[in-house]
Amino acid sequence: MDMSMSIAALSVDMHQAEAMQGLGIAALKQAMTAGTEGVDELLSAVSESLDPNLGNAVDVLA
Repeated sequence: MDMSMSIAALSVDMHQAEAMQGLGIAALKQAMTAGTEGVDELLSAVSESLDPNLGNAVDVLA
């Protein structure tokens, strides 16, 4: 009976480890998505604030 109990305990431990790994992967995916969304927002904000005429003319008279 000791052998069957250790197999059952091993099975439970393996399933718990698999669940924890799945949870970790889900958390990392969510963090990556949030990071890319943040970068996209930052790039759009920066590109909107740039003046397209900036740097086209240089005033050389001082």
